Amino acid sequence: MIKVAFQGEPGAYSEAAVLEYFKNEAAPLPCESFDAVFEAVEKQKVSYGVIPIENSLAGSIHQNYDLLRQHNLHIVGEHFLRIQHCLIALPEAGLSDIRKVISHPQGLAQCDHNLRKLNHVKTEAVYDTAGAVKMLHDRGISTAAIASRRAAEVYHMQILIEGFEDNKANFTRFLVISPEAVNPGNNAKTSIVFALENKPGSLFKAMSVFALRDLDLTKIESRPLIGTPWDYLFYIDFIGSTEDPRVKKALDHLGEYSVMLRVLGSYPRYQF
Repeated sequence: MIKVAFQGEPGAYSEAAVLEYFKNEAAPLPCESFDAVFEAVEKQKVSYGVIPIENSLAGSIHQNYDLLRQHNLHIVGEHFLRIQHCLIALPEAGLSDIRKVISHPQGLAQCDHNLRKLNHVKTEAVYDTAGAVKMLHDRGISTAAIASRRAAEVYHMQILIEGFEDNKANFTRFLVISPEAVNPGNNAKTSIVFALENKPGSLFKAMSVFALRDLDLTKIESRPLIGTPWDYLFYIDFIGSTEDPRVKKALDHLGEYSVMLRVLGSYPRYQF
């Protein structure tokens, strides 16, 4: 079995992403933090790590963008996971018993409208969706958690309401990281990070290297460049492989404008 690190408790959505991507041929290793995932991969305690990078409703996970830059690892794959939240409680609890709902802040935010429909219920943010279910043993019948069906099964809890999320178009994109790069094949995506001189037109020139070669940008994210206030790093995903001559020319061209440029990975694109 392939050892794969993820952040969270058993039953977390990240664990589900591991099992789906590796088609149940992985041995998931839970880690307390995203830093611990990157460390496990970097020290080769595991073969891969799987990290969330963005959610279709809540946006980007900025910490993981920063960690991608800080560690000398490669993105070797991506996976999109449909997030289906459940309202979960102790086996003996009923919906009328619930006075508090706990979950990760994102889980609470993604169920806010349905939470408002429950009378006299308070919410509490905790470190992890699956961890919230694990905590129910000590909280009693008046507390419920928002997490996955798998989390309910792992901790032997009951599902009070399935499909509890406000918006069904709720997906999280995960990245697979490894010490070694891969051959991305023909249907590829490439992720890069770069920095520019802070002067007029610099970002326009950077973007033009892709437009001139008809390269499709799928994501752009800016992050502060720590140590130099008001300067930024730009993270970009685009369709294409670093083996493609057009991509090579675009990156060479971008290198003329940027003060720092790094390819984070060129990898097979997720197939819907």
